[in-house]
Amino acid sequence: MADAGGKPGLIRRLWRALTSPSAKWSVLTLLVIGVLVGAGGVISTQVMVHATGTDAFCGGACHSMQWVAAEHKQSTHGVNRFGVGAGCSDCHIPHAYPEVLWYKTKAGIKDVIAESRGTISTEEKFKQERKRMAELVWAEYRANDSEHCRNCHVFTPAVLAKQKGGARKDHETRKEQGKTCIDCHAGVAHAEPE
Repeated sequence: MADAGGKPGLIRRLWRALTSPSAKWSVLTLLVIGVLVGAGGVISTQVMVHATGTDAFCGGACHSMQWVAAEHKQSTHGVNRFGVGAGCSDCHIPHAYPEVLWYKTKAGIKDVIAESRGTISTEEKFKQERKRMAELVWAEYRANDSEHCRNCHVFTPAVLAKQKGGARKDHETRKEQGKTCIDCHAGVAHAEPE
């Protein structure tokens, strides 16, 4: 509809702007293409994040992680007596976006370089580097107050009340002492380095 001055209405002007050709295609066509490309990018990113976050990928695709993957399967974090387990990504990868993308990008580049250099290509070389790699993970856990542990383990007063004496006391005082989970539980899912 035209307004009183004979100009087309707002909706009609907007529609003409969207459907008029830019250089070769209309703006509407470019918008549809943009939405499709954007949706494809989001979907493929989600699929890749999921596929590269499985234990099968971490312990199989990355040759040098096969030794720690085997340890993990035998630990209480592999599968406990209640049938609950934590996977590699539960403990080592942030869960929120965009941090997960940035973290996986950095870790992937670092791992590809280490794999291609052969730094940890054999079990013997892996054992030589194990302490250095573990210290990097422990430092990360100390820096983020063992955030990945606390995604599953919650220490509310009700939970603490159910714990036995020594464990309850240790957990109640850990904050006062400036400690975090990894300070006492470094070897809980993997063997500690020699």
